[in-house]
Amino acid sequence: MTAALAAALRDEARRANQRRLLVLAGARDACRSAAREALAGAGIDAAATTEVTARESGSLGHERVAPKNADALLGTTRECVVLDCHDECRPNALGRAVGAVDGGGLFVLLTPPLDDWPDRRDGFDDTLAVTPFEADDVTGNFRTRLVETLRTHRGIAIVDVDTGTVERDGRTDPSPQSPRAMPSVPADSEFPRAAYEACLTAGQADCLGAFERLRTPGNALVVEADRGRGKSSAAGLAAGAFAAAGQRVLVTAPGFESAGAVFERARELLGSLDALAESDCDDRPRRIDAANGGRIRFESPSTAVESAAAADLVVVDEAAALPVDRLAGFLGAPNVAFVTTVHGYEGAGRGFSVRFRDRLDDSALDVAEARLDEPIRYAAGDPVEVWAFRALCLDARPPVDPLVADATPGTVTYERLDSRGLLADEHRLREAFGLLVAAHYRTEPNDLARLLDAPNVSVHVLLHRDHVVSVALLAREGGLPADRRRAVYEGSRIKGHLLPDVLTSQLRDEEAGVAVGQRVLRIATHDAARSRGLGSHLLDSVRERIETDWFGVGYGATPELVDFWWRNGFSTVYLATTRNERSGEHSVLMVDPLTDDGRALHDRHAQWFVERVGGTLSDSLRDLDPDVVRAVLAGAAVTADHDCSPYEWRVVASAAHGPGLAKTHPHVFRRLALAHLTDPESTALSAREERLLVMRVLQSRPASAVADELGYDSARECLRGLGDAYEPLIERYGDEAARAERARYVD
Repeated sequence: MTAALAAALRDEARRANQRRLLVLAGARDACRSAAREALAGAGIDAAATTEVTARESGSLGHERVAPKNADALLGTTRECVVLDCHDECRPNALGRAVGAVDGGGLFVLLTPPLDDWPDRRDGFDDTLAVTPFEADDVTGNFRTRLVETLRTHRGIAIVDVDTGTVERDGRTDPSPQSPRAMPSVPADSEFPRAAYEACLTAGQADCLGAFERLRTPGNALVVEADRGRGKSSAAGLAAGAFAAAGQRVLVTAPGFESAGAVFERARELLGSLDALAESDCDDRPRRIDAANGGRIRFESPSTAVESAAAADLVVVDEAAALPVDRLAGFLGAPNVAFVTTVHGYEGAGRGFSVRFRDRLDDSALDVAEARLDEPIRYAAGDPVEVWAFRALCLDARPPVDPLVADATPGTVTYERLDSRGLLADEHRLREAFGLLVAAHYRTEPNDLARLLDAPNVSVHVLLHRDHVVSVALLAREGGLPADRRRAVYEGSRIKGHLLPDVLTSQLRDEEAGVAVGQRVLRIATHDAARSRGLGSHLLDSVRERIETDWFGVGYGATPELVDFWWRNGFSTVYLATTRNERSGEHSVLMVDPLTDDGRALHDRHAQWFVERVGGTLSDSLRDLDPDVVRAVLAGAAVTADHDCSPYEWRVVASAAHGPGLAKTHPHVFRRLALAHLTDPESTALSAREERLLVMRVLQSRPASAVADELGYDSARECLRGLGDAYEPLIERYGDEAARAERARYVD
């Protein structure tokens, strides 16, 4: 039975050049036996099959991948992928697994009995059960919705292996496919003819042609497509053509796996041109050497930003998965291509366009666009793609602009969305999740399950005419028992409690986990209604209705974001000394205390932050953007101590007004710089002067480098400007000794 059904599904998939999904539901061992029958019946060799499973033995395919490592499937294509969901149903793994199946192939899903599945608890549920909650507190709403989509979408066969019943046969009797338009070689092409002949669709050839304009410096190209359209392959062919011409190509992506197709196509093209260097080999996959000196190499985003200017072409693959500030770092490259997925777990194309396109258009680069619509891995109308988009909300969108364009704090209503209510209201779910996808580069399918199932997470929205215009996700943190706090203090980690974990383990405060808080995981406002105070209004609405000791937030620090949270009552308690590998930014933690217990936690960490930040700025944070430093210090709730002895005031005043030298007593000048930058009442200095204090005094950068950065004519002029900057600080903070010293040099 199962073998015959799988054979029929595979035959239909091949004829339509589409994919089909076979669900085998029941006891695990019975499902695995049925899967072996299905693979044999469909004529799929084990070498063409990958099994995604948490079990380490007895793989159904040539390759086994753990669900948490399903990123390894990115950039690969398989005739069949078997995903075993008995031990855990991880949404990210589901998305990656289905995306690896080629046209004519099968996606086989092994599940517990479908009617029971939502009520069972598995390994992924354990990750959602954050202390003090347990797995039984996880709701199972995501799997309830998943089962509903499996039972209603086309192209999905369901077999109850325990009873031998075929619930659905999954066949769709598709119409014959129209032949694809064949790609052609442009008459005026500068790329090798072989590059165009390697294209599989006319759209891919057109996209490759758009890359040719990047041969001239000063150009940028944006390539957008859904998954499976060949955008990365087109980028790889272009990279190979550049390398064949002796040029240097730098490729970056959130992970090397995301760029696998780029390197595979580039190496194939160079091989067909007999242009590979003799020393080039596949055991060095992150670099390809061409015979004439051309080279293609991969670097992580944080590293690639530093070397982008030296490359002839920079290719940023899966660009939507990177934050805007990281993307902006590539605008200084001679030529750059941003290749991005419109709908996918790698990132949201709309978020990329909304957040980054203005910066790109304002840059010195001449910008062009290319879009690929025709699928390459499978034919248009593939029912498994339609199902995956719906099941994982990959195509979830915020309301269209006209519906919320006139929203203001006075027109909206606040609502806390219940997870059961979201499950029952697909429209509301897609609007809320779509807004998160559009606004946050990190939103992924696991977040959909977290929103629907996690007992520590709450969803809050502002509605304008019953449409979601602003959304916030909050997570409960803290309230930890003494034994857990002690374990974290002594080196253990605790999932789902970011602020207590950092404040305890890194800042050595064993009592940081006592108070109960709410951390803002995500907050987003519709782009058509931004800059009207809706985000602040939502935070105020939540603050009024939730009883908690503190609100907190952690994020990659930018001046704009720090200012937003500071204006909403949050203040700095921690600044990471290393950059986040993915965002390239230094994370900052901020807290808004609401009760006496919350204030006690906040006050001691605000004080400790101001006391230690001077040392980190002159060491591990020496290269941090001075505007980020200014914002983080302005976001401190404590003004740094500016008390000086009479002797120290004479040193400062004589350096500012007379012949004294700041470098003989740098600690005094650091103290005053920190006092000004953390003092909300001090407005004595310009932004340029504050940057000078940060770079020269707090970060101890060479005067010549600071002069170049801030536009001073020379290092001497820079130091003179520094003396001028201290004059109003002496006036504001100085005592009688400072004024007496000043009087010796000033009439």
